[in-house]
Amino acid sequence: MADIIIVGAGPAGLSAAIYARRAGMETVVYEASTYGGQIINTPEVENYPAIAKISGFDFANDLYNQATNLGASVEFDNVTGITGSAEEGFTVELESGAKNTAKAVILAVGATNRHMGIDREEELTGKGVSYCATCDGAFYKGKTVAVTGGGNTAVEDAIYLAGVVQKVYLIHRRNEFRAEETLVNAAKKLENLEIITPYVIKELKGAPKLDTIVIENREDASTKELAVDGLFVAIGQEPKTAIFKDLVTLSGGYIEGGEDCKTNVKGIFVAGDVRTKKVRQLTTACADGAVAALAAIDFIKLG
Repeated sequence: MADIIIVGAGPAGLSAAIYARRAGMETVVYEASTYGGQIINTPEVENYPAIAKISGFDFANDLYNQATNLGASVEFDNVTGITGSAEEGFTVELESGAKNTAKAVILAVGATNRHMGIDREEELTGKGVSYCATCDGAFYKGKTVAVTGGGNTAVEDAIYLAGVVQKVYLIHRRNEFRAEETLVNAAKKLENLEIITPYVIKELKGAPKLDTIVIENREDASTKELAVDGLFVAIGQEPKTAIFKDLVTLSGGYIEGGEDCKTNVKGIFVAGDVRTKKVRQLTTACADGAVAALAAIDFIKLG
């Protein structure tokens, strides 16, 4: 039996593993694909305290090495179910058919950015296509960018970028926004922010980096091209929580948990982008990992 099983080897999960091992806890991390989470797709990270600049891959690799050098076991297997209780311990079932047990579980499975699903999107990710304005906006200072989406995040991103770049296009497929009216009104007041509706992005052009987007009017199917240096996709996220819907309480697909990272189930904790919260950044994911691990340690020691 492990002391703590962590599901997910992204920044939150690996940070939790570091804190758990430093406390002497027998720690196992299960990851379905590759360690590092979404950050491995970020060419440059410039907003992590005390690290002026580092690639997302190098950051993830350093975090992985730190956790494993401390003795955390990272196993690449997909978690398919969790049963048990705080009193009897938790059983984690794996796709390989194996099982493991633990006194506490930390869910750090993350959330994936919803993609547009158009040609060359993956190819140009990190080369003009981004899913995080606050992460990558500074790279486009003085340039022209577009934001696609109609919710609060998209409008907030457009407003934020308007303070950084020369020109922002906010593109939404409907004439009306889902975002709060106050946000939309604030966006409309910005001279360097142009709202374009009802349009969708149909094509991405440019090599080796994005330089043009083709947008299509949803009412008459007419198209036009916009020269841009960057495109920020803000059409939502998809938390990886389907298998936990009968285990812990979800809200909008995210696992409910406060700043203490406790779920509604004693002995099960949540960390990172999968937790219900407003800010989802690399720093907040790592912070959640530390908080969740310390909470799990207290639970094991104090009950």
